[in-house]
Amino acid sequence: MIKRISLGEKKIILVGTAHISKESIDLVEKTIEEEQPDIIGVELDRERLGQLLSGKKWQETNIMEVVKTGKTYLFLLNILLANMQKQIGQQMGIQPGSEMLAAVKKAKEKNVPVQLLDRDVRITLKRTFDSMGLIEKLKMGGSITGGFLGFGEKVDAKKIEELKQQDLINALMKDLGKQFPSVKKVLVEERDYYIAEMIKHSPGKRIVAVVGAGHLEGIEKYIKENRKMDISKLNEIPKKSNLIKYAAYAIPAILTLMLAYALWTKGLDAVSGVLIYWIASTAILSGLGALISRAHPITILVSMVVAPLTTLHPALAAGWFAAIAEAKFNPPLVRDFEELSNVTSIGGFYKNNITHILIVAALVNLGATIGSLLALPAILALIA
Repeated sequence: MIKRISLGEKKIILVGTAHISKESIDLVEKTIEEEQPDIIGVELDRERLGQLLSGKKWQETNIMEVVKTGKTYLFLLNILLANMQKQIGQQMGIQPGSEMLAAVKKAKEKNVPVQLLDRDVRITLKRTFDSMGLIEKLKMGGSITGGFLGFGEKVDAKKIEELKQQDLINALMKDLGKQFPSVKKVLVEERDYYIAEMIKHSPGKRIVAVVGAGHLEGIEKYIKENRKMDISKLNEIPKKSNLIKYAAYAIPAILTLMLAYALWTKGLDAVSGVLIYWIASTAILSGLGALISRAHPITILVSMVVAPLTTLHPALAAGWFAAIAEAKFNPPLVRDFEELSNVTSIGGFYKNNITHILIVAALVNLGATIGSLLALPAILALIA
């Protein structure tokens, strides 16, 4: 699918592709040969281009840094999405992103500069995740997990080619907007504008830009509108709301007030009861999270010991300590990093030491949070 746009002296040839399609590779190579551009643009950022060229994706990841910075869920989602795409690619016999690689190789062959058009994927994922509400996150998680487990329509070569048809793409984009408006805004609309601006300001007078078919209509629209926009704002990660910051302090503050009230009105016995409720609830739910994640018995014990304390400190998380403990007993090996791109099942996520540690951290944190939220109304009932 090709769109041709004239913008002053610049001639833009947009090539819309499916990221897992032999036909798309052929289309890219044919278009570059016919158009003889003086610059070739690809829908990639620097990191993804490096990964495609080297074949390495996760080897340099600092797993403990992922855990400490609270990016556990985001990293697991990234792995899940990438490996789902790879799994489909294996069915088709095509590596995801092969059409982008074909464009880059053609550029090198013809000694034509390559223009990276897309925003840093880490910024895109962070902005997407931060923009989603709880309901959207739950719906998205269910859809992704369902696809990962093999539910839904089977994707074959014929289906991929159907997905490249303009009318169907438009229908899918509208459907995405209805189900996940925040996701569509960041993942599609923002990137359409970003890529359009990068194309408009690329050097050279004749550019072949290789982009996903789903972005074709939006990019064409924004190029033709030729509005000025500061795309540096699209590279910013929004700061967390002060409400979220204050919420981290709310639970320990509420518990402190409850302890004071219990001591004032009912004495030390009531205080003991409050502490028992708090310790039992957070420890049990945190330990349950570790158990579900199939953590080492010592890790489960560590989770239960630290949860009552870490839930009272905004800067600490039970999952950190659980991840450190699990890494001691099941340390990540070189092969675990090398095989991250081959994890294509839920069982694989548990067997790989990297993803296993992340699952432990995520479920222990989730258990501790749920435990603290359940403890507060129980304590209130006790001291009322």
